[in-house]
Amino acid sequence: MPINLNLELTDHCNIRCRMCSQSMRDEAHGVPHRFMAWETWRSCLRGLASYEDEVHLCPHWLGEPTIHPDFDRFVEYAFAVNRGNRLFREFKLHTNAVVFNEARARLLIRLANSPGQQADTFRFVHFSIDAFSPAVYADVKGADRGAKVNRNVERFLRLREQQGGRRPHATLAFVVQPGNAHEARAFRDHWLGVLTELGRPVAQSWDWPSTEMDTIYFRPLNCGDQAEADRLHARVCRELGIADAEGGERLRAAESF
Repeated sequence: MPINLNLELTDHCNIRCRMCSQSMRDEAHGVPHRFMAWETWRSCLRGLASYEDEVHLCPHWLGEPTIHPDFDRFVEYAFAVNRGNRLFREFKLHTNAVVFNEARARLLIRLANSPGQQADTFRFVHFSIDAFSPAVYADVKGADRGAKVNRNVERFLRLREQQGGRRPHATLAFVVQPGNAHEARAFRDHWLGVLTELGRPVAQSWDWPSTEMDTIYFRPLNCGDQAEADRLHARVCRELGIADAEGGERLRAAESF
């Protein structure tokens, strides 16, 4: 089994999502929020050479990695020292895409498609979007950034095609909850339309994103009343018709629990 390693660049975040425990506390790890130092990042990467098992690397845990002042430098360095996949086999990025300009999009696409590594090294960028309309985004995410996020993500998708890059795949994520469930279909239809226009194969998932293509991913909310959250998630996914045969049985069980 691979080692899934989270090297958290920062536990700061620039929005306050209703469903995220990070938004409810000032000290994510029992100490004030902070940014990783450059030498810590370099030392951690060097240490990966001693692992015998395959390493899957993610620069995220509780915070938003792209707000680190040196995010681009950190990521570019990681790929520069990973030639031949000597340090990590896979890399994945989770982001809310608020701070995701054109230069950053171009950098990530270039790194994902650079020579000297396995073609699928940069597995995906997971975009936490969770809404279709700006109003619902502001309510669910605690910040009026919905229109900006949609522009940033769509620009990334279009630049990836313009640069001829197959990777990284995009995961367009939507955490199903009472505040946004009513626009799950509009979310799905919008991003399905964009990706179809670009000629990309698209998976629609209720469970885990595809490793082979872009995915529109509907996740259940993690909360105190998990049974109710699972019922809502199951209802939405069944209405969207996105479960396979096995998934249909699991969703029906959750819906009736």
